[in-house]
Amino acid sequence: MTADSAQLAPLARALISVSDKGGLLDFAKGLAERGVELLSTGGTSAMLREAGLTVRDVADVTGFPEMMDGRVKTLHPKVHGGLLALRDNADHVAAMETHGIEPIDLLVVNLYPFEATVAKGADYDTCVENIDIGGPAMIRAAAKNHAHVAVVVDPDDYALVLADLDKHGGRTCPKFRRKLAQRAYARTAAYDAAVSTWLAGAIGDPAPRRRAFAGTLAQTLRYGENPHQSAAFYTDGSSRSGVSTAIQHQGKELSYNNINDTDAAFELVAEFEPAAGPACAIIKHANPCGVARGATLLEAYKAAYDCDRTSAFGGIVALNRPLDAATAEEICQIFTEVVIAPGADDAAKAVFAAKKNLRLLTTKGLPDPKSAGLAFRQVAGGFLVQDRDNGVITAADLKVVTKRAPTEAELKDLLFAWKVAKHVKSNAIVYVKDGATVGIGAGQMSRVDSTRIAAHKSADMAEALGLAEPTVKGSVVASDAFFPFPDGLLTAAEAGATAVIQPGGSMRDADVIAAADKAGLAMVFTGQRHFRH
Repeated sequence: MTADSAQLAPLARALISVSDKGGLLDFAKGLAERGVELLSTGGTSAMLREAGLTVRDVADVTGFPEMMDGRVKTLHPKVHGGLLALRDNADHVAAMETHGIEPIDLLVVNLYPFEATVAKGADYDTCVENIDIGGPAMIRAAAKNHAHVAVVVDPDDYALVLADLDKHGGRTCPKFRRKLAQRAYARTAAYDAAVSTWLAGAIGDPAPRRRAFAGTLAQTLRYGENPHQSAAFYTDGSSRSGVSTAIQHQGKELSYNNINDTDAAFELVAEFEPAAGPACAIIKHANPCGVARGATLLEAYKAAYDCDRTSAFGGIVALNRPLDAATAEEICQIFTEVVIAPGADDAAKAVFAAKKNLRLLTTKGLPDPKSAGLAFRQVAGGFLVQDRDNGVITAADLKVVTKRAPTEAELKDLLFAWKVAKHVKSNAIVYVKDGATVGIGAGQMSRVDSTRIAAHKSADMAEALGLAEPTVKGSVVASDAFFPFPDGLLTAAEAGATAVIQPGGSMRDADVIAAADKAGLAMVFTGQRHFRH
Protein backbone atom coordinates (compact mmCIF):
# COMPACT_ATOMS: atom_id res chain seq x y z
CA MET A 1 0.00 0.00 0.00
CA THR A 2 1.43 3.40 -1.00
CA ALA A 3 1.66 6.37 1.31
CA ASP A 4 -1.08 8.16 -0.65
CA SER A 5 -3.46 5.19 -0.59
CA ALA A 6 -2.93 4.88 3.16
CA GLN A 7 -4.26 8.43 3.50
CA LEU A 8 -7.38 7.99 1.43
CA ALA A 9 -10.19 9.56 3.47
CA PRO A 10 -13.69 8.10 3.60
CA LEU A 11 -16.50 10.44 2.63
CA ALA A 12 -19.59 9.54 4.60
CA ARG A 13 -21.00 12.95 5.52
CA ALA A 14 -21.12 16.30 3.69
CA LEU A 15 -22.17 19.73 4.91
CA ILE A 16 -23.56 21.88 2.09
CA SER A 17 -24.34 25.59 2.55
CA VAL A 18 -24.06 27.68 -0.60
CA SER A 19 -25.08 31.08 -1.90
CA ASP A 20 -24.50 30.23 -5.57
CA LYS A 21 -26.65 27.17 -6.17
CA GLY A 22 -25.61 26.61 -9.78
CA GLY A 23 -24.92 22.93 -10.45
CA LEU A 24 -25.72 22.01 -6.86
CA LEU A 25 -28.64 19.63 -7.41
CA ASP A 26 -26.72 17.32 -9.73
CA PHE A 27 -23.77 17.34 -7.34
CA ALA A 28 -25.90 16.64 -4.27
CA LYS A 29 -27.70 13.85 -6.09
CA GLY A 30 -24.33 12.40 -7.06
CA LEU A 31 -23.21 12.44 -3.43
CA ALA A 32 -26.44 10.85 -2.24
CA GLU A 33 -26.17 8.11 -4.88
CA ARG A 34 -22.71 7.32 -3.50
CA GLY A 35 -24.08 6.91 0.02
CA VAL A 36 -23.06 10.30 1.41
CA GLU A 37 -25.26 11.77 4.16
CA LEU A 38 -26.23 15.38 3.48
CA LEU A 39 -26.31 18.14 6.10
CA SER A 40 -27.42 21.61 5.10
CA THR A 41 -28.73 25.01 6.16
CA GLY A 42 -31.58 27.37 5.32
CA GLY A 43 -32.34 27.87 1.66
CA THR A 44 -29.88 25.23 0.55
CA SER A 45 -31.58 22.62 2.72
CA ALA A 46 -35.01 23.58 1.39
CA MET A 47 -33.84 23.36 -2.21
CA LEU A 48 -32.33 19.92 -1.74
CA ARG A 49 -35.38 18.64 0.10
CA GLU A 50 -37.72 19.94 -2.61
CA ALA A 51 -35.67 17.95 -5.10
CA GLY A 52 -36.48 14.80 -3.17
CA LEU A 53 -33.16 14.40 -1.37
CA THR A 54 -32.88 13.37 2.27
CA VAL A 55 -31.24 16.20 4.19
CA ARG A 56 -30.50 16.83 7.88
CA ASP A 57 -30.72 20.43 8.97
CA VAL A 58 -27.64 21.75 10.74
CA ALA A 59 -29.98 23.08 13.43
CA ASP A 60 -30.91 19.48 14.27
CA VAL A 61 -27.23 18.61 14.56
CA THR A 62 -26.28 21.56 16.77
CA GLY A 63 -29.49 21.71 18.79
CA PHE A 64 -29.71 25.44 18.10
CA PRO A 65 -31.97 27.13 15.54
CA GLU A 66 -30.69 29.61 13.00
CA MET A 67 -30.94 33.02 14.63
CA MET A 68 -30.20 36.71 14.19
CA ASP A 69 -31.38 36.74 10.58
CA GLY A 70 -29.15 33.79 9.74
CA ARG A 71 -26.00 35.39 11.14
CA VAL A 72 -25.64 32.51 13.59
CA LYS A 73 -26.22 28.99 12.32
CA THR A 74 -22.93 27.11 11.78
CA LEU A 75 -20.75 28.76 14.43
CA HIS A 76 -21.02 25.80 16.81
CA PRO A 77 -18.63 23.12 18.23
CA LYS A 78 -20.64 20.32 16.63
CA VAL A 79 -19.93 21.86 13.23
CA HIS A 80 -16.36 23.01 13.74
CA GLY A 81 -15.48 19.95 15.83
CA GLY A 82 -16.75 17.75 13.00
CA LEU A 83 -14.54 19.65 10.54
CA LEU A 84 -11.40 20.05 12.66
CA ALA A 85 -11.14 16.72 14.48
CA LEU A 86 -8.11 14.62 13.55
CA ARG A 87 -9.46 11.17 12.82
CA ASP A 88 -6.13 9.53 13.68
CA ASN A 89 -5.77 11.30 17.04
CA ALA A 90 -7.19 9.26 19.95
CA ASP A 91 -7.84 12.33 22.10
CA HIS A 92 -9.79 14.02 19.28
CA VAL A 93 -11.82 10.88 18.65
CA ALA A 94 -12.58 10.57 22.39
CA ALA A 95 -13.69 14.20 22.55
CA MET A 96 -16.03 13.62 19.60
CA GLU A 97 -17.58 10.62 21.31
CA THR A 98 -17.94 12.44 24.63
CA HIS A 99 -19.65 15.47 23.13
CA GLY A 100 -21.65 13.74 20.42
CA ILE A 101 -19.73 15.33 17.56
CA GLU A 102 -20.09 13.60 14.20
CA PRO A 103 -17.26 13.87 11.63
CA ILE A 104 -17.90 15.99 8.53
CA ASP A 105 -15.83 14.67 5.63
CA LEU A 106 -16.77 17.17 2.94
CA LEU A 107 -17.60 20.87 3.22
CA VAL A 108 -19.32 22.56 0.27
CA VAL A 109 -19.56 26.32 0.79
CA ASN A 110 -19.52 29.34 -1.44
CA LEU A 111 -19.79 32.72 0.15
CA TYR A 112 -22.34 35.51 0.30
CA PRO A 113 -22.05 37.52 -2.94
CA PHE A 114 -20.15 40.43 -1.42
CA GLU A 115 -18.18 41.35 -4.55
CA ALA A 116 -21.31 41.29 -6.72
CA THR A 117 -23.16 43.41 -4.16
CA VAL A 118 -20.44 46.06 -4.23
CA ALA A 119 -20.29 45.96 -8.03
CA LYS A 120 -24.02 46.74 -8.17
CA GLY A 121 -23.43 49.91 -6.17
CA ALA A 122 -25.32 48.80 -3.08
CA ASP A 123 -25.42 51.05 -0.03
CA TYR A 124 -23.10 50.63 2.94
CA ASP A 125 -25.47 48.62 5.16
CA THR A 126 -26.36 46.23 2.36
CA CYS A 127 -22.69 45.61 1.63
CA VAL A 128 -22.03 44.90 5.30
CA GLU A 129 -24.91 42.40 5.44
CA ASN A 130 -23.28 40.55 2.54
CA ILE A 131 -20.04 39.97 4.44
CA ASP A 132 -20.02 36.24 5.18
CA ILE A 133 -18.73 35.10 8.58
CA GLY A 134 -19.74 31.48 9.11
CA GLY A 135 -18.73 30.49 5.59
CA PRO A 136 -15.08 31.61 5.78
CA ALA A 137 -14.77 30.14 9.30
CA MET A 138 -15.91 26.74 8.11
CA ILE A 139 -13.82 26.89 4.94
CA ARG A 140 -10.66 27.68 6.87
CA ALA A 141 -11.38 24.92 9.38
CA ALA A 142 -11.97 22.30 6.69
CA ALA A 143 -8.96 23.45 4.67
CA LYS A 144 -6.69 23.28 7.71
CA ASN A 145 -7.82 19.69 8.30
CA HIS A 146 -7.32 18.66 4.67
CA ALA A 147 -5.52 15.55 5.88
CA HIS A 148 -9.01 14.20 6.54
CA VAL A 149 -11.55 16.65 5.07
CA ALA A 150 -12.26 17.83 1.53
CA VAL A 151 -13.50 21.37 0.99
CA VAL A 152 -15.16 22.77 -2.13
CA VAL A 153 -15.69 26.49 -2.69
CA ASP A 154 -16.26 26.53 -6.45
CA PRO A 155 -19.02 24.76 -8.43
CA ASP A 156 -16.41 24.02 -11.11
CA ASP A 157 -14.96 21.41 -8.73
CA TYR A 158 -18.20 19.46 -8.17
CA ALA A 159 -17.56 17.01 -10.98
CA LEU A 160 -13.95 16.55 -9.87
CA VAL A 161 -15.09 15.48 -6.39
CA LEU A 162 -17.41 12.83 -7.79
CA ALA A 163 -14.70 11.60 -10.12
CA ASP A 164 -12.21 11.34 -7.25
CA LEU A 165 -14.72 9.38 -5.17
CA ASP A 166 -15.32 6.95 -8.03
CA LYS A 167 -11.62 6.56 -8.65
CA HIS A 168 -10.88 5.70 -5.02
CA GLY A 169 -13.91 3.66 -4.00
CA GLY A 170 -15.84 6.35 -2.14
CA ARG A 171 -12.76 8.01 -0.66
CA THR A 172 -10.84 11.17 -1.51
CA CYS A 173 -7.11 11.17 -2.15
CA PRO A 174 -4.71 13.44 -0.23
CA LYS A 175 -3.28 15.14 -3.33
CA PHE A 176 -6.77 16.20 -4.40
CA ARG A 177 -7.67 17.42 -0.90
CA ARG A 178 -4.51 19.51 -0.77
CA LYS A 179 -5.42 21.12 -4.09
CA LEU A 180 -8.92 21.86 -2.83
CA ALA A 181 -7.47 23.33 0.38
CA GLN A 182 -5.25 25.70 -1.59
CA ARG A 183 -8.23 26.86 -3.62
CA ALA A 184 -10.22 27.33 -0.44
CA TYR A 185 -7.62 29.53 1.23
CA ALA A 186 -7.18 31.51 -1.98
CA ARG A 187 -10.94 32.12 -2.03
CA THR A 188 -11.14 33.35 1.55
CA ALA A 189 -8.05 35.51 0.98
CA ALA A 190 -9.65 37.06 -2.10
CA TYR A 191 -12.89 37.57 -0.20
CA ASP A 192 -11.16 39.32 2.69
CA ALA A 193 -9.18 41.42 0.20
CA ALA A 194 -12.42 42.54 -1.45
CA VAL A 195 -13.97 43.45 1.90
CA SER A 196 -10.93 45.35 3.16
CA THR A 197 -10.47 47.23 -0.13
CA TRP A 198 -14.15 48.23 -0.19
CA LEU A 199 -14.08 49.32 3.44
CA ALA A 200 -10.95 51.43 2.88
CA GLY A 201 -12.80 53.24 0.12
CA ALA A 202 -15.96 53.55 2.17
CA ILE A 203 -14.14 55.26 5.03
CA GLY A 204 -12.01 57.37 2.70
CA ASP A 205 -8.64 55.87 3.58
CA PRO A 206 -6.35 56.16 0.51
CA ALA A 207 -3.45 54.37 2.20
CA PRO A 208 -4.65 51.66 4.58
CA ARG A 209 -2.02 50.01 6.78
CA ARG A 210 -2.31 46.76 4.83
CA ARG A 211 -3.38 46.43 1.21
CA ALA A 212 -4.41 43.19 -0.45
CA PHE A 213 -5.22 42.39 -4.07
CA ALA A 214 -6.73 39.21 -5.41
CA GLY A 215 -7.79 37.74 -8.72
CA THR A 216 -9.37 34.71 -10.32
CA LEU A 217 -7.45 32.75 -12.92
CA ALA A 218 -8.90 33.46 -16.35
CA GLN A 219 -6.16 32.00 -18.51
CA THR A 220 -2.83 30.26 -18.20
CA LEU A 221 -0.70 31.95 -20.84
CA ARG A 222 1.81 30.30 -23.16
CA TYR A 223 4.48 32.61 -21.73
CA GLY A 224 4.95 36.15 -20.49
CA GLU A 225 6.51 39.10 -22.26
CA ASN A 226 9.23 36.73 -23.42
CA PRO A 227 9.22 32.95 -24.02
CA HIS A 228 11.40 32.21 -20.98
CA GLN A 229 8.84 33.82 -18.62
CA SER A 230 5.81 31.89 -17.35
CA ALA A 231 2.60 33.90 -17.01
CA ALA A 232 -1.11 33.81 -16.27
CA PHE A 233 -4.04 36.21 -16.61
CA TYR A 234 -6.27 36.92 -13.61
CA THR A 235 -9.50 38.91 -13.42
CA ASP A 236 -10.41 41.05 -10.42
CA GLY A 237 -14.17 40.59 -10.57
CA SER A 238 -14.94 44.17 -11.60
CA SER A 239 -17.49 44.89 -14.31
CA ARG A 240 -15.27 47.38 -16.16
CA SER A 241 -15.55 46.82 -19.89
CA GLY A 242 -12.34 45.69 -21.49
CA VAL A 243 -10.23 42.72 -22.40
CA SER A 244 -11.10 40.87 -19.17
CA THR A 245 -14.85 41.02 -19.83
CA ALA A 246 -14.74 40.76 -23.62
CA ILE A 247 -16.02 37.88 -25.74
CA GLN A 248 -13.44 36.42 -28.11
CA HIS A 249 -15.17 35.40 -31.32
CA GLN A 250 -12.24 33.95 -33.22
CA GLY A 251 -8.50 33.63 -33.43
CA LYS A 252 -5.90 31.85 -31.36
CA GLU A 253 -5.47 32.34 -27.64
CA LEU A 254 -4.45 35.81 -26.49
CA SER A 255 -0.86 36.20 -25.34
CA TYR A 256 0.50 38.23 -22.43
CA ASN A 257 1.49 41.06 -24.79
CA ASN A 258 -1.84 40.86 -26.65
CA ILE A 259 -3.75 41.34 -23.40
CA ASN A 260 -1.55 44.21 -22.26
CA ASP A 261 -1.70 46.02 -25.60
CA THR A 262 -5.42 45.43 -26.10
CA ASP A 263 -6.13 46.92 -22.70
CA ALA A 264 -4.06 49.99 -23.59
CA ALA A 265 -5.86 50.38 -26.93
CA PHE A 266 -9.36 50.09 -25.50
CA GLU A 267 -8.69 52.45 -22.60
CA LEU A 268 -7.41 55.02 -25.10
CA VAL A 269 -10.27 54.81 -27.59
CA ALA A 270 -12.73 55.08 -24.69
CA GLU A 271 -11.58 58.68 -24.22
CA PHE A 272 -13.63 59.52 -27.31
CA GLU A 273 -17.38 59.52 -26.74
CA PRO A 274 -19.18 57.46 -29.41
CA ALA A 275 -21.92 60.10 -29.59
CA ALA A 276 -19.33 62.62 -30.77
CA GLY A 277 -18.32 60.41 -33.68
CA PRO A 278 -16.43 57.22 -34.58
CA ALA A 279 -12.86 56.88 -33.33
CA CYS A 280 -10.05 54.39 -33.80
CA ALA A 281 -6.80 53.74 -31.94
CA ILE A 282 -3.99 51.53 -33.19
CA ILE A 283 -1.54 50.35 -30.54
CA LYS A 284 1.90 48.76 -30.73
CA HIS A 285 3.86 47.82 -27.61
CA ALA A 286 1.34 49.64 -25.40
CA ASN A 287 1.88 52.93 -27.26
CA PRO A 288 -0.46 54.45 -29.86
CA CYS A 289 0.92 54.60 -33.38
CA GLY A 290 -2.23 56.23 -34.72
CA VAL A 291 -5.48 57.68 -33.34
CA ALA A 292 -8.22 59.42 -35.30
CA ARG A 293 -11.83 60.41 -35.55
CA GLY A 294 -13.83 60.21 -38.76
CA ALA A 295 -17.29 60.52 -40.22
CA THR A 296 -17.34 56.71 -40.25
CA LEU A 297 -15.32 53.99 -38.56
CA LEU A 298 -13.70 53.31 -41.91
CA GLU A 299 -12.52 56.91 -42.20
CA ALA A 300 -11.30 56.90 -38.61
CA TYR A 301 -9.33 53.69 -39.16
CA LYS A 302 -7.74 54.98 -42.38
CA ALA A 303 -6.71 58.24 -40.74
CA ALA A 304 -5.23 56.41 -37.75
CA TYR A 305 -3.39 54.00 -40.05
CA ASP A 306 -1.92 56.89 -42.05
CA CYS A 307 -0.17 58.27 -38.97
CA ASP A 308 2.37 55.43 -38.96
CA ARG A 309 1.67 52.59 -41.37
CA THR A 310 4.93 50.82 -40.57
CA SER A 311 4.22 50.53 -36.85
CA ALA A 312 0.57 49.62 -37.41
CA PHE A 313 1.60 46.27 -38.93
CA GLY A 314 0.93 43.58 -36.34
CA GLY A 315 -0.79 46.07 -34.05
CA ILE A 316 -3.97 46.20 -31.98
CA VAL A 317 -7.01 48.06 -33.31
CA ALA A 318 -9.58 49.49 -30.89
CA LEU A 319 -12.84 51.11 -31.97
CA ASN A 320 -15.36 53.15 -30.00
CA ARG A 321 -18.34 51.89 -32.00
CA PRO A 322 -19.47 48.45 -33.18
CA LEU A 323 -17.41 47.11 -36.05
CA ASP A 324 -18.95 47.09 -39.54
CA ALA A 325 -18.01 45.08 -42.64
CA ALA A 326 -16.40 47.95 -44.57
CA THR A 327 -14.02 48.72 -41.70
CA ALA A 328 -13.32 45.02 -41.21
CA GLU A 329 -12.39 44.69 -44.90
CA GLU A 330 -9.94 47.57 -44.60
CA ILE A 331 -8.37 46.24 -41.41
CA CYS A 332 -7.76 42.92 -43.15
CA GLN A 333 -5.51 44.61 -45.71
CA ILE A 334 -2.59 44.27 -43.27
CA PHE A 335 -1.70 41.81 -40.53
CA THR A 336 -3.45 42.80 -37.30
CA GLU A 337 -3.16 40.90 -34.02
CA VAL A 338 -6.38 41.93 -32.24
CA VAL A 339 -9.45 44.03 -32.92
CA ILE A 340 -11.59 45.10 -29.96
CA ALA A 341 -14.86 47.01 -30.21
CA PRO A 342 -18.15 47.43 -28.35
CA GLY A 343 -19.86 45.00 -30.71
CA ALA A 344 -19.57 43.78 -34.30
CA ASP A 345 -22.24 43.03 -36.88
CA ASP A 346 -22.56 39.64 -38.57
CA ALA A 347 -21.09 40.93 -41.82
CA ALA A 348 -17.96 42.12 -40.05
CA LYS A 349 -17.61 38.78 -38.28
CA ALA A 350 -17.91 37.02 -41.62
CA VAL A 351 -15.09 39.14 -43.06
CA PHE A 352 -12.80 38.27 -40.18
CA ALA A 353 -13.72 34.58 -40.32
CA ALA A 354 -11.30 34.21 -43.23
CA LYS A 355 -8.45 35.50 -41.05
CA LYS A 356 -8.00 32.65 -38.60
CA ASN A 357 -5.12 34.27 -36.71
CA LEU A 358 -6.88 37.59 -36.14
CA ARG A 359 -8.57 37.82 -32.76
CA LEU A 360 -11.89 39.64 -32.61
CA LEU A 361 -13.06 40.78 -29.17
CA THR A 362 -16.35 42.48 -28.43
CA THR A 363 -17.57 44.10 -25.24
CA LYS A 364 -20.87 45.37 -23.92
CA GLY A 365 -19.58 48.92 -23.78
CA LEU A 366 -16.59 51.18 -23.25
CA PRO A 367 -14.71 51.72 -19.97
CA ASP A 368 -15.47 55.05 -18.35
CA PRO A 369 -12.27 57.15 -18.49
CA LYS A 370 -13.54 59.24 -15.56
CA SER A 371 -14.27 56.34 -13.22
CA ALA A 372 -12.25 55.83 -10.05
CA GLY A 373 -10.11 52.79 -9.41
CA LEU A 374 -6.67 51.64 -8.33
CA ALA A 375 -3.56 50.81 -10.30
CA PHE A 376 -0.55 49.06 -8.84
CA ARG A 377 2.95 48.10 -9.91
CA GLN A 378 5.48 45.79 -8.32
CA VAL A 379 8.89 47.02 -7.21
CA ALA A 380 11.60 45.14 -5.35
CA GLY A 381 10.26 44.37 -1.90
CA GLY A 382 6.80 45.83 -2.42
CA PHE A 383 4.41 47.53 -4.77
CA LEU A 384 3.21 51.01 -5.59
CA VAL A 385 -0.50 51.83 -5.48
CA GLN A 386 -2.15 54.86 -7.00
CA ASP A 387 -5.52 56.05 -8.27
CA ARG A 388 -6.24 55.29 -11.90
CA ASP A 389 -5.40 58.32 -14.07
CA ASN A 390 -8.97 59.47 -14.65
CA GLY A 391 -8.14 63.11 -15.28
CA VAL A 392 -10.24 64.67 -18.04
CA ILE A 393 -9.79 68.19 -19.37
CA THR A 394 -12.43 70.27 -21.17
CA ALA A 395 -12.14 73.59 -22.99
CA ALA A 396 -13.39 75.35 -19.86
CA ASP A 397 -10.36 74.07 -17.91
CA LEU A 398 -7.80 75.55 -20.29
CA LYS A 399 -5.83 78.74 -19.62
CA VAL A 400 -4.62 80.71 -22.62
CA VAL A 401 -1.14 81.98 -21.75
CA THR A 402 0.03 83.44 -25.08
CA LYS A 403 -0.89 86.62 -26.89
CA ARG A 404 -2.66 84.58 -29.54
CA ALA A 405 -5.52 82.34 -28.49
CA PRO A 406 -6.06 79.11 -30.42
CA THR A 407 -8.62 79.12 -33.21
CA GLU A 408 -11.72 76.97 -32.85
CA ALA A 409 -10.17 74.31 -35.11
CA GLU A 410 -6.89 74.39 -33.16
CA LEU A 411 -8.74 74.11 -29.85
CA LYS A 412 -10.60 71.03 -31.04
CA ASP A 413 -7.35 69.38 -32.11
CA LEU A 414 -5.57 70.43 -28.91
CA LEU A 415 -8.15 68.64 -26.78
CA PHE A 416 -7.89 65.61 -29.04
CA ALA A 417 -4.10 65.59 -28.73
CA TRP A 418 -4.34 65.90 -24.95
CA LYS A 419 -6.53 62.81 -24.71
CA VAL A 420 -4.02 60.83 -26.72
CA ALA A 421 -0.99 62.13 -24.81
CA LYS A 422 -2.52 60.73 -21.61
CA HIS A 423 -1.98 57.23 -23.06
CA VAL A 424 1.52 57.66 -24.49
CA LYS A 425 4.59 56.61 -22.52
CA SER A 426 6.50 59.58 -21.10
CA ASN A 427 8.11 61.71 -22.33
CA ALA A 428 5.12 62.02 -24.65
CA ILE A 429 4.68 64.35 -27.61
CA VAL A 430 1.61 64.13 -29.86
CA TYR A 431 1.00 66.10 -33.05
CA VAL A 432 -2.62 66.26 -34.28
CA LYS A 433 -4.20 67.71 -37.39
CA ASP A 434 -7.85 67.61 -38.39
CA GLY A 435 -8.84 65.08 -35.71
CA ALA A 436 -6.03 62.62 -36.35
CA THR A 437 -2.56 62.05 -34.95
CA VAL A 438 0.15 62.85 -37.47
CA GLY A 439 3.19 62.25 -35.29
CA ILE A 440 3.79 60.55 -31.92
CA GLY A 441 6.97 60.55 -29.87
CA ALA A 442 6.96 58.14 -26.94
CA GLY A 443 9.13 56.93 -24.10
CA GLN A 444 12.18 59.10 -24.67
CA MET A 445 14.48 60.31 -21.91
CA SER A 446 14.42 63.80 -23.43
CA ARG A 447 11.26 65.68 -24.34
CA VAL A 448 13.16 67.31 -27.19
CA ASP A 449 13.97 63.87 -28.59
CA SER A 450 10.29 62.87 -28.43
CA THR A 451 9.42 66.08 -30.30
CA ARG A 452 12.00 65.37 -33.00
CA ILE A 453 11.12 61.69 -33.37
CA ALA A 454 7.43 62.47 -33.80
CA ALA A 455 8.20 65.07 -36.49
CA HIS A 456 10.66 62.72 -38.20
CA LYS A 457 8.10 59.91 -38.36
CA SER A 458 5.60 62.38 -39.80
CA ALA A 459 8.05 63.32 -42.54
CA ASP A 460 8.66 59.65 -43.36
CA MET A 461 4.93 58.99 -43.53
CA ALA A 462 4.31 62.00 -45.75
CA GLU A 463 6.93 60.72 -48.17
CA ALA A 464 5.35 57.28 -48.19
CA LEU A 465 1.94 58.81 -48.89
CA GLY A 466 3.34 61.00 -51.66
CA LEU A 467 2.51 64.26 -49.87
CA ALA A 468 4.28 67.51 -50.66
CA GLU A 469 5.11 68.30 -47.04
CA PRO A 470 5.14 66.57 -43.64
CA THR A 471 1.73 66.18 -42.09
CA VAL A 472 2.87 68.04 -38.95
CA LYS A 473 2.78 71.28 -40.95
CA GLY A 474 -0.19 73.17 -39.56
CA SER A 475 -0.72 70.72 -36.71
CA VAL A 476 -1.09 71.26 -32.99
CA VAL A 477 1.08 69.55 -30.38
CA ALA A 478 0.47 68.14 -26.91
CA SER A 479 3.09 67.50 -24.25
CA ASP A 480 2.18 65.23 -21.32
CA ALA A 481 4.29 67.35 -18.94
CA PHE A 482 5.58 70.89 -19.01
CA PHE A 483 8.36 72.06 -21.30
CA PRO A 484 11.21 72.77 -18.84
CA PHE A 485 12.97 74.92 -21.46
CA PRO A 486 11.85 76.58 -24.70
CA ASP A 487 13.89 74.13 -26.85
CA GLY A 488 11.21 71.41 -27.07
CA LEU A 489 8.50 73.92 -27.91
CA LEU A 490 10.67 75.58 -30.55
CA THR A 491 11.46 72.19 -32.08
CA ALA A 492 7.72 71.61 -32.44
CA ALA A 493 7.29 75.05 -33.98
CA GLU A 494 10.10 74.38 -36.46
CA ALA A 495 8.36 71.14 -37.42
CA GLY A 496 5.24 73.15 -38.29
CA ALA A 497 3.05 73.11 -35.17
CA THR A 498 0.90 76.22 -34.69
CA ALA A 499 -0.57 75.64 -31.22
CA VAL A 500 0.51 73.89 -28.02
CA ILE A 501 -1.23 72.26 -25.07
CA GLN A 502 0.79 71.43 -21.96
CA PRO A 503 0.33 71.38 -18.17
CA GLY A 504 2.45 74.40 -17.36
CA GLY A 505 4.10 74.73 -13.96
CA SER A 506 7.76 74.97 -14.93
CA MET A 507 10.08 77.42 -13.19
CA ARG A 508 10.76 78.72 -16.70
CA ASP A 509 7.14 79.03 -17.85
CA ALA A 510 7.72 82.71 -18.58
CA ASP A 511 10.60 81.87 -20.93
CA VAL A 512 8.55 79.21 -22.70
CA ILE A 513 5.58 81.56 -23.09
CA ALA A 514 7.84 84.29 -24.47
CA ALA A 515 9.31 81.82 -26.98
CA ALA A 516 5.81 80.78 -28.02
CA ASP A 517 4.77 84.40 -28.53
CA LYS A 518 7.87 85.10 -30.58
CA ALA A 519 7.14 82.07 -32.78
CA GLY A 520 3.50 83.11 -33.21
CA LEU A 521 2.19 80.04 -31.41
CA ALA A 522 -1.01 79.80 -29.43
CA MET A 523 -0.52 77.95 -26.14
CA VAL A 524 -2.84 76.75 -23.41
CA PHE A 525 -2.09 75.30 -19.98
CA THR A 526 -4.13 72.45 -18.52
CA GLY A 527 -2.81 72.55 -14.97
CA GLN A 528 -2.78 68.74 -15.10
CA ARG A 529 0.04 66.35 -15.94
CA HIS A 530 -0.21 62.87 -17.51
CA PHE A 531 3.05 61.02 -16.84
CA ARG A 532 2.81 57.38 -17.92
CA HIS A 533 5.68 55.04 -17.20
